[in-house]
Amino acid sequence: MRYPLVLGCLVAALAVAVVAGLALGSVRIGPGEVVAALTGRAAPSPYRTIVLDVRLPRVLLGAIVGAGLAVVGTVLQALVRNKLADPFLLGISSGASTGAVAVLVLGIGGGVTTTVAMPAAAFAGSLVALALVYSLARRGGAMTGGRLVLAGVTVSYILSALTTLLLVVAARPEQFQEALYWTLGGLGSARWGTLVLPGVVLLAGTALLMTLARPLDLLLVGEEGASVLGLNAGAFRAAVFVVASLVTGVMVAASGAVGFIGLLVPHAARAVVGAGHRGLLPVAALGGAVVLVVADLAARTVAAPQDVPVGVLTALIGGPFFLWLMRRRPEGAPA
Repeated sequence: MRYPLVLGCLVAALAVAVVAGLALGSVRIGPGEVVAALTGRAAPSPYRTIVLDVRLPRVLLGAIVGAGLAVVGTVLQALVRNKLADPFLLGISSGASTGAVAVLVLGIGGGVTTTVAMPAAAFAGSLVALALVYSLARRGGAMTGGRLVLAGVTVSYILSALTTLLLVVAARPEQFQEALYWTLGGLGSARWGTLVLPGVVLLAGTALLMTLARPLDLLLVGEEGASVLGLNAGAFRAAVFVVASLVTGVMVAASGAVGFIGLLVPHAARAVVGAGHRGLLPVAALGGAVVLVVADLAARTVAAPQDVPVGVLTALIGGPFFLWLMRRRPEGAPA
């Protein structure tokens, strides 16, 4: 498929997913009423309130978070030259969760907790987790897929245990319920005010990474080859790790730990448009947005009126896909 056609199909799929996300749920609303509410032609009614104040912020947050996680997954796979890399599997999401939960249960930040303190703590946690996983995977020999995944899973378990300890020891009963649901990943807390920071970080981070498409392509030939071609691979990798951690931290602070989007979507995007990052990153962003909007729609409708955490559904889909990747990739195989 030609690249413009791919982008057009993804934009159309995202539009359909958004309309479906606005129309379907515990209360079903006709597509015509959804369009009327969005265009301002609908008279004030409960349906209009549901569409504009409840579902639209949630759908938009799903699109933003899905795009951000897919972009980060794409970049991480290039940085470590391993297609098993993913913010969830490498422990980055767990680090962000630990930082955000610490802010939530300890009351750090006062009235700015959800807008400043929580994203900042999630960014710090994700950066520490990523640095720890990468250093562990490289220690004692060449970094392989198995070592990377083992280090990520180990760090993730430790940070998840720390998060649980914070909830048990420090959280009040009402906080425990809120934080537990949040750590599973969910978009139910989306409001218009919660969209600003993730949206800005997504746009700025993706634009910055797009300017770094050529160095990311050079990393695919290996660190030595990239150095021969004029790239300071170590410094470049460290700088992009910071950007990836920032985007992950802000996304996790907004939606909780939603796993496997950054693993599934980049593989599908590469199969369609190839490995060049200038074309790959926009396709991954649009694909991630579509996948998470659809997954959240399923989470809202599969057990309606109960709201299933979307992170549970993405794990049920992504887990078998990860096992399939592990089966078809020999130990030590490059990206």
